Formats: sequence, structure tokens, C-alpha cells
Amino acid sequence: MNKIAVVTDSNSGITQKQAKLLGVSVLPMPFTIGNKTFLEDINLTQEEFYEKLTTGDDISTSQPSVESVVKLWKELLEEYDEVVHIPMSSGLSGSCGTAMMLAEDFGGRVFVVNNQRISVTQRQSVLDAKELMDAGKSAREIKDILEKEKFNTSIYITLDTLKYIKKGGRITPAAAALGTLLRIKPVLQIQGEKLDAFAKARTIKQAKTMMIEAIEKDLRERIGHSEDGLKVHLSIAHTQNLELAKDLKAELLIKYPHHDIYVDNLSLSVACHIGEGSIAIGCSKHIEY
Repeated sequence: MNKIAVVTDSNSGITQKQAKLLGVSVLPMPFTIGNKTFLEDINLTQEEFYEKLTTGDDISTSQPSVESVVKLWKELLEEYDEVVHIPMSSGLSGSCGTAMMLAEDFGGRVFVVNNQRISVTQRQSVLDAKELMDAGKSAREIKDILEKEKFNTSIYITLDTLKYIKKGGRITPAAAALGTLLRIKPVLQIQGEKLDAFAKARTIKQAKTMMIEAIEKDLRERIGHSEDGLKVHLSIAHTQNLELAKDLKAELLIKYPHHDIYVDNLSLSVACHIGEGSIAIGCSKHIEY
């Protein structure tokens, strides 16, 4: 049986410390702040990022450099037979397409998974890859299974502020001003390739209700769930909003008491565009093989 290495990027929310415990490799996402380049969880912590974001520093994101990707793969292939690489959704970044192109030069030893995931659902794909690997699946089989299951997932996000989504050009300044005046809390969704509008709420409480109802509908009609929590993974992600995340987890546990609900920070590459105070619910179908 071939020895397989699993690689992802920091959009998964997996820290370098967690990566060592899991036995995976995590490429840090680069950020340009002012005239300097920072790498997530290397020389840019969550706290430092939000401090720079809230003080108005100009922050932009980019994909891992070609050199860093190739270097990591070459190092891993000295010890492993194959690499399964799980980048963030190809609909949200060019890093997946770049990785697929680079893999062509590795003689069929690197398999890039294009399964449209980010944040907690991307993290779950990494855990799924590890489980499939332990079950004896080849790198090719892992890639095929993860891509086959790519749409059996959902993420819903509530924004606390329209400031950053306006800055990114996703809404007009006039719409942002009106939304701020009316205290609108937009609910966005990620199902597959991109971030889309889902609903508008007037309060965080109403937004939470909308997200929970949306997740319930997806589980009931599309993804499926079980009372014992074995058929679906539930997760919560947030941007500097841990208390609200804990409250949301408590609400979900009332409906799904047997589920192990994971709570984590939202990926900084997403946080850059939506700002602090946001909260998200994610779900992924448990992979059967």
C-alpha cells in the first residue's frame, strides 16, 4: 500500500500546531498588509490580523506561491509515495487551478482535490482524507471520493457589519449605507463554488434562526442526518465572536444532541472580506465507503 501525505492550506482553519497532531501539512495563506507580506499562523496571528483590520490597514489576500507549493510537495515525496492536496474552493481562489497545473509535472504522484470547500468544511475534507487513507484507499480513490461528495455540504454566514463587504465591491456604497441605517444583518451562503446572498435579517437573533432553519432544511432534503450524529458533521466558525459561537452551539445541541459540534475561527481569507463579529454554521455529509 502506498504511503500518502495529505496537504491543505490555512483556509481550512487547521493551525500549524494542529497539523502536526493530525499528521498533515498546511500551506500558510499569504496576506499583504501595507507593503509587507505575512503568512497566516507563521508571522501573522488571529489577534494581529484583527488588530490590523480594525485599525484600517489595507489588507489583501493572495494564493500560496508556486515555489512554496512545489517545495513542499518535493519534500513530502522524498518520504511518501503520493500526495493528496486539498486547497480552498476553486470558485473562491485561483490556488486550486494553480495546484492542478503544477501537479502535471509530478508524474501522477500528486492528486489535487477540487471539491469546493473552505473553512470548517475544508477541514472536514482533510479529516475524511485521513480516514479514507487509513481504510486503505489510494490517493486517486481519495480524490475521486471527495470530489463525488463535494456538494453534500453547506455553510451559512451572518455578517455583523457591511463595512468590509462594501470595501470588497460585493455591494454598492449606497446599499451598504442603507443596510447600515436599517441595521440589516445579511446572511450569506457557500454551497459549492462561491459566496452568495441568502437572506436579510434585522437582528443577530433573527439571523441565527434563519441559519439554523436553512441547515435543518439542507439536512432534511439534501444531505440527510441521523439521531445519533453518525451521518453528518456540524461545525461553527466565527470571526472574533466566540461567545456567540458558544451560544449557537448550545442552540444546535438542543436540536441535534448527539452531534459533536466543532467550533473554530473562520479562515482569515474569508474574514478579510466580511470583518469581525461574523458567525457561520457548516455541515458536511459523513462519507460512507
